[in-house]
Amino acid sequence: MEQTKTAGQIIILNGVPRSGKSSIVGEIQANFDGVWMNLGVDRFMQATPARYLPGMGLRPGGERPDLEPLVAALYAALYESIAAHSRLGLNVVVDVGHHDAYAVPRGILFDCARRLDGLPVLFVGVRCPIETIMVRRRTTGWSAAGTPDSGVPAPVLLWQRETHLPGIYDLEVDTSVMSPPECAEAIRARLTDGPPPTAFQRLADLTFQS
Repeated sequence: MEQTKTAGQIIILNGVPRSGKSSIVGEIQANFDGVWMNLGVDRFMQATPARYLPGMGLRPGGERPDLEPLVAALYAALYESIAAHSRLGLNVVVDVGHHDAYAVPRGILFDCARRLDGLPVLFVGVRCPIETIMVRRRTTGWSAAGTPDSGVPAPVLLWQRETHLPGIYDLEVDTSVMSPPECAEAIRARLTDGPPPTAFQRLADLTFQS
């Protein structure tokens, strides 16, 4: 008889583009014990046909209502894959930018939390001030503002406002004052020394109340 596998740990990093999530993923994969699979949004976007992009990277604002049902399905598929990896004993780290600022509210985060029911999930809010985000966009070739003197574009402001709602996390880090190794160590300490994570269960419970 096959022995029951211990579920792999899941770490979900939620934050806006350019907040530093990918760098934290790299630290976790390089320095945490065990196998850590990266199943972030960027990986799924690479697998999405070009005509359906940006897929899960669809920015807030309700600008592509034609894509929104697909986005919900893609998120469901992503989280079912995360669950499958964990149930097979593989650790998973995921970088995402959840928001619900679609043409109509879709409750995707709550649905995703339900799909990981019963699995060990640490939900981490990766925060970064808008000023730092804009500097990073300009220095990495993603200048949405045009010039350093331009105002912050509306989509960038929407990301900043919507991504951390409803603000239920097990841990939050600020990448404007913490390096990627420091963020990873804070995550390690929370997993090792903190109480059992509860954020995703609380989010799943909100699903059933909606």
